[in-house]
Amino acid sequence: MTTTRAIKILLVDPDPIFRLGLRVALEAQANLEIVGEAQTDVEALQLVSLMQSNQNPLDLIILELINYPIVNQLCRQLKTQYPTLPILLLTQPQQQLASLAQIGVEGFCPKGSSISELVTAINTVTSGGVYWFDRDTAPYYQDIYSPPPTLITRTGRLLNNLRLSGNNYIQANLRQIRRELQVPGVPTLERAVLAGKVRELLAARWLLNHLLSVSPQEERIETNNLTQLSTSSQISVQEAPQLSSPRSLQSDLFASCVSQLQLPLQNVSDVALEIEILRVEKKRELLYLVLQKLAEVLDDLRNSQVEIHQLYELKYIILRDLWQIVTTEFFGKFTSVRDGNNNIQIVNLFLQDINIVQSEILNKIPLFSELLSYLIFQNDWYIDNAIYTADSTEARASALMILENVLIQIANSVIQPLLNRLADVESIKKDYYDRQFISTREIERFRNNLSWKYRLINYYNEPQAIFESRYEIFVFAPRGIAKTSIYASRRDELTQLRGIPLFVTLILEFRDAVAPRLQSLLSFLGSGVVFVLTQVVGRGLGLIGRGILQGIGSVSFLEGKNKKP
Repeated sequence: MTTTRAIKILLVDPDPIFRLGLRVALEAQANLEIVGEAQTDVEALQLVSLMQSNQNPLDLIILELINYPIVNQLCRQLKTQYPTLPILLLTQPQQQLASLAQIGVEGFCPKGSSISELVTAINTVTSGGVYWFDRDTAPYYQDIYSPPPTLITRTGRLLNNLRLSGNNYIQANLRQIRRELQVPGVPTLERAVLAGKVRELLAARWLLNHLLSVSPQEERIETNNLTQLSTSSQISVQEAPQLSSPRSLQSDLFASCVSQLQLPLQNVSDVALEIEILRVEKKRELLYLVLQKLAEVLDDLRNSQVEIHQLYELKYIILRDLWQIVTTEFFGKFTSVRDGNNNIQIVNLFLQDINIVQSEILNKIPLFSELLSYLIFQNDWYIDNAIYTADSTEARASALMILENVLIQIANSVIQPLLNRLADVESIKKDYYDRQFISTREIERFRNNLSWKYRLINYYNEPQAIFESRYEIFVFAPRGIAKTSIYASRRDELTQLRGIPLFVTLILEFRDAVAPRLQSLLSFLGSGVVFVLTQVVGRGLGLIGRGILQGIGSVSFLEGKNKKP
């Protein structure tokens, strides 16, 4: 494998959503390129035949087909026709995998493995090695393939793979739990349980690193092997977890985001979102697509050697172009609908709303240029009035929240023209909408809620957020899409407020200035009123009442005394 070109990969998987997520995660790596996708074994054979006849043939097939007989037949055909083309299985562990190893399949990773482990497997099999790692299939690996040059080397590699896999699993769970702790409104009991899980995972990581430690001789041999592998493929096995480059940083962040997209996607915030109208699978497909296109934009920016100071100037252009690309691909460039007697080209119609979309949504996406700078130049992250190094847990967690908000807001911007232009077209409702929004009444109610949302944001929520130096963002939480706030200086925006938004900030400032004094005054007046009611009026009423009662008592006594027997 030469270092002058990327590893060309064909993905074979029946699930288009999984293929899209895997493509996004793998293409974030510097030396990996997805050159084709196939949904069935027939498509896979056709694509391989076409690609292997080109000057730049395939380097690897990543295969996941649920039906074992089809997988077995496909692997046999591929190994017969292209014996030197590596195959990496990405599926659930099963006993039938032994027969696939016997026919020459070079690698296996359990479906759900971390991206760093998958990258390790890719680099291994494309460099002429084998990667058949799993507790259930390890015996088959030892019987079928010739052992490494020395037992020490094999043991060191096995221990390293075990340790790497375990650490990645623990780190992924730690990130997930820490993100759950950051979601506003978590009950105290649940917060305590999550904190306990963090302590357990940290203890497990310490035990893992100590129990699977290798001797100095094994470590030297393994380090030499990894160095040779890095030279041949440009990415070391150790680079992924250490985030030693901006591309590795992006890969880790995007892999975490892909994992977050598996969570429920219903809106649990108090703010209406355009993507609520979509079916769950369409919503997830749109978010995956935004993530994929954002990865391509980042590659283009790196290739153009953009400088860091240009990102702030280019951010509005980048967001606009990203919106146009995602809109075109999500709806289909040549897709049309019939409205009455007219045949309407969807994309051409939607792209006319660029100015509305940009002013209402895209231009208001916070910290986008900072996110680009973090991913491209690996800058330190300044947020919540603190500075964090690029590879710190706090920086990654903050960057992930900003990335999730970018995905959600761009997805909203893609759906907004549809709601403005073709909201009640039957073919649109059939292809895209959730069942609860198929009636005209529910669609109009939903659109009215969105209209009020933008009025409230423009005239009150946004001025208040600017005045309070914070941004409201949307994130993927365990319960669904939630809203949270992050601190950031917004002094420049505050000086630019005019009209009603400025009046709102003045009212807030006046309230802040007057409220303590008014509260003190009311407290003083309240104390006075209480004194008057209790000490003056109350005592007066008490004396009057007591006099009346005494008078009644005296009259009754005299009447009784004067009464004759």
